[in-house]
This record gives sequence, C-alpha cells and structure tokens, in this order.
Amino acid sequence: MEKITSAEQFNEIIGGPEETLIKFQAGWCPDCRRMEMFIDPIEEEYSRFRWYDVDRDALPEIADKYEVMGIPSLLIFKDGEKKAHLHSANAKTPSQVTDFLDSYNG
Repeated sequence: MEKITSAEQFNEIIGGPEETLIKFQAGWCPDCRRMEMFIDPIEEEYSRFRWYDVDRDALPEIADKYEVMGIPSLLIFKDGEKKAHLHSANAKTPSQVTDFLDSYNG
C-alpha cells in the first residue's frame, strides 16, 4: 500500500477515474496496528481498488475535510468525490472491512 505524504499527492490520486481506497491511520493507534495484521489479503482480493495509506496526524487538514473522526477509517474516492466511508467503529475486523467493500456499488 503506497503512502501519501502531501495534500497535493492526495488530491492528484483521488482525482482520477479509478476507484481509490484510502486508509487513514496513525502509528500510535492500536486498532490501526490490528488492521495491519489482516489488511494485506483483503487488499489482494479487492484489487479493483487502488489502495493508499495516509497518516492522519501527518495530514490533519485532509482528515478534517473528509470527516475522518476516528481511525482506522477507509474511504473510497472516484473522480475526486468521496463515494463511501467505513468509520473506525466498524473497521475492527476482516469481515467488517470485506462487508463494506462488498456493499460498495461504485
């Protein structure tokens, strides 16, 4: 999963026609570390998405703009618009993540 390190890079990545999944996390977050243990096979299975990682603390203005109030959160973008958002409270297990991705009708 490629890391996004600037607002410019973020805007360029989400602006395209591809379905892009952005994972917001932080190094100090225990639930984020737990997600790291199960996300790789999900990323492989759902390869229709371009997957990226954002450190919420490094880009707080982006997190605020897209209403990322808790982490980890998964957001799907297409053509510069947020299309779906899996909030942190519902992103704690592999099945919660796959259910979210299965229900997305981009």
